[in-house]
Amino acid sequence: MSEMSNVKSHYGLENHGLRNLGTVHWNLSTPTLIEHALKRQEGKVSKDGALVVCTGQHTGRSAKDKFVVLDETTEGDIWWGKVNAPYEPAQFDALFERMMAHLEGSELYVQDCYVGADPEHRLPVRIVNELAWHSIFARNMFVEATDEQKAVHEPQFTVINAPSFTANPKTDATRSETFIVLNFARRLVIIGGTSYAGETKKSIFSVMNYLMPHKDVLPMHASANIGPSGDTTIFFGLSGTGKTTLSADASRTLIGDDEHGWSGGGIFNFEGGCYAKVINLSAEQEPEIYATTQTFGTILENVVINDQTRELDLDDDSLTENTRGSYPIAQIPNASPDGCGSHPENIVFQVSPPTTIHHGREYGGRYRQRRLQS
Repeated sequence: MSEMSNVKSHYGLENHGLRNLGTVHWNLSTPTLIEHALKRQEGKVSKDGALVVCTGQHTGRSAKDKFVVLDETTEGDIWWGKVNAPYEPAQFDALFERMMAHLEGSELYVQDCYVGADPEHRLPVRIVNELAWHSIFARNMFVEATDEQKAVHEPQFTVINAPSFTANPKTDATRSETFIVLNFARRLVIIGGTSYAGETKKSIFSVMNYLMPHKDVLPMHASANIGPSGDTTIFFGLSGTGKTTLSADASRTLIGDDEHGWSGGGIFNFEGGCYAKVINLSAEQEPEIYATTQTFGTILENVVINDQTRELDLDDDSLTENTRGSYPIAQIPNASPDGCGSHPENIVFQVSPPTTIHHGREYGGRYRQRRLQS
């Protein structure tokens, strides 16, 4: 992974409506961003080097605060309802303009990257953040561009994430001060009122869910790995049913732990990293994932840390049961270098009870009695 800093695209932020900004940091490296996060008191470093952050009142996704702009682009393609709540274009324009005014003079962080390990179906994206640690999250979770690619990067979708900006439910027609709004006509996602980094990850997954079927690619909320003989396995299941655990099997090659596409050429990971639940994680049961909590470059969300010793307590759920670790997939020793696999020979549907038999093989892992929101 390249650690070059400040490689700036010719396609500037003015193209997204951002104007009169303060300092803009382009594609900073993870070590540099960690320095920024610590100077800005956004987090603390554990004794083993992970960056530990708290996300405030939102320790999970705010699914009821997510909207999709209903216009000619989306009207006939989306199943509208409580899950895909419609949002008027004029309301989006007004909210966006207020958000842009709020960000004038602000220090911002930009990461130019990709979604999709398969170059044929890769989507160039740009992630713009107020928080330095959110920019590390983007580096962890998406596919990094080369320095040459960053210099000419033109995003086909952009996320602007400003936790300090909140909506006015009365005038903005939102449910609360928190909002996540996708606008497919403008190729833009705006997020405000929440510091939970998973909103960026899932908003881009929603984008891929919309775009990929038009390219004859099936988007899947699933993990995947490859056996010694080259057989690919997909693991479907709700959040908390064990996809990450099972896919990290040390005897197999990990393709990815959460989001994939299935094209005519096979399986490919959407992401460049993993976003694993770490509550009650142990070195004995899940050594590969546990090791990432002790690695420089990992972000640990809402994990309790001793202020004096900087020891982690992965069993403490006093902040939330939904404690998370974000890390580059390369931190898993058996990860695939290209994030791709052949058409699957095995398909596992993960449900309770916590052991599933498929094709004569037993898969087991760590499961929780309470399912968390995906």
